[in-house]
Amino acid sequence: MRYIPLDNQPDFCKQVWNQARQIPVAKVATYGQIAKILGPPQGIKLEEYKEFGARWVGDAMATCPKNVPWQRVINSQGKVSKRVEAQKQQQLLEEEGVVFVADKLDLKLYQWSGNAEEEEPNQASLF
Repeated sequence: MRYIPLDNQPDFCKQVWNQARQIPVAKVATYGQIAKILGPPQGIKLEEYKEFGARWVGDAMATCPKNVPWQRVINSQGKVSKRVEAQKQQQLLEEEGVVFVADKLDLKLYQWSGNAEEEEPNQASLF
């Protein structure tokens, strides 16, 4: 797997985190969705970004600051990716009102449109 050049990583990570902060309570976005919204970092070819962008978003989310609602970014199957904090991620989403059937949520119901205006004015982030 190819990684983002080091000179682009900090800016890309900040863009990912800022995008994640816009996801409303009880909504989710996929790694690939965030990658698509942001587009490729400067100097990265589109084909390469299409292949690795979602993973780069995942890498950025793995190092996000505490004020980023990391639990709201999931995989394209509507599942929490298997890792150390997977159970905590599902728990946090359930506390927000997201319902899982077995280990999966309904993306048609819970996926964020990508529109920052979607959040209701009285619905504050938990972070």
